[in-house]
Amino acid sequence: MKLPVLYKLFKQDIQLIEKELKSSIQARSKLLQDASVHTLKAGGKRIRPIFVLLTAKFGDYDIERIKYPAVALELIHSASLVHDDVIDQAELRRGSPTVSHKWDNKIATYTGDYIFARAQELMTRIEEPLAHKVLAKTILEVSIGEIEQIKDKYNYDQNLRDYLTRIKRKTALLIAASCQLGAISAGVNETIHKKLFLYGYYVGMSFQIIDDVLDFTATEKVLGKPAGSDLWQGNITLPVLYALREPELGQEIRTIHENMSHDELKPILEKIKGSGAIEKSIEVSNRYLDKAFAILKELPDTKNTRYLYDIAEFIGKRNY
Repeated sequence: MKLPVLYKLFKQDIQLIEKELKSSIQARSKLLQDASVHTLKAGGKRIRPIFVLLTAKFGDYDIERIKYPAVALELIHSASLVHDDVIDQAELRRGSPTVSHKWDNKIATYTGDYIFARAQELMTRIEEPLAHKVLAKTILEVSIGEIEQIKDKYNYDQNLRDYLTRIKRKTALLIAASCQLGAISAGVNETIHKKLFLYGYYVGMSFQIIDDVLDFTATEKVLGKPAGSDLWQGNITLPVLYALREPELGQEIRTIHENMSHDELKPILEKIKGSGAIEKSIEVSNRYLDKAFAILKELPDTKNTRYLYDIAEFIGKRNY
């Protein structure tokens, strides 16, 4: 099943979430509201809200309750992207100017803080203490992941474990939390919501690895930013780690620095694409997907479980 088909099945609930997203960022300050609206207008796949909806189906599904974690998790993700763009000095996000580029870093920083605070406020509607413990731990790990990424910029001596730990914190745990919080908010028992967390973690790892692959293989039009932007900004991803193992190519990669032009970078990007690093990275992604599929076999065989299988399969094969 393609992702648009899944969206169509949940069309009414997704439309409600979109409405709640817009409502949640209303602000007395016109500048703050304009910057927040600009962030949400950049769009995205809304993967995290979809996972909240799907996993809530394992329990007492009430969209008027489930919408709160669904919106909150998407806001947290959006806030982290605003802050990411400040750190990376990025000019484009999904083809549109970043908040930091359209306004400035100060406005972007406080916009991210505001969106994050609104997410926390929305989550207070869920009175289950465990939900707040899961979310607090996730935010803590995301923050550590962001710091680790800053620390490791242009660090060509990091290893595979460093990379996997970083993407676990930056990406996978928020997707895992989306799966677990959807279930917890719907009153799902501990055995099931812990399995859903693991499923989300494995899918989240695959999601980020494919993102890192697409940074090399997709077009600027698809990415909404120049191809190779991650490496250009000093973020060492899985394809780069594999390419570094090639002695001559590794030496070229180590010459990349923050003042290098994108035109100077292009020949190195092409060599990385031809080194086998992309294929090796996809193999790692597929191993995580296999673990996610194994978890699904431990869950009740329902239509909703099959939807989770479909969305995981889409993530592993996506080209955008």
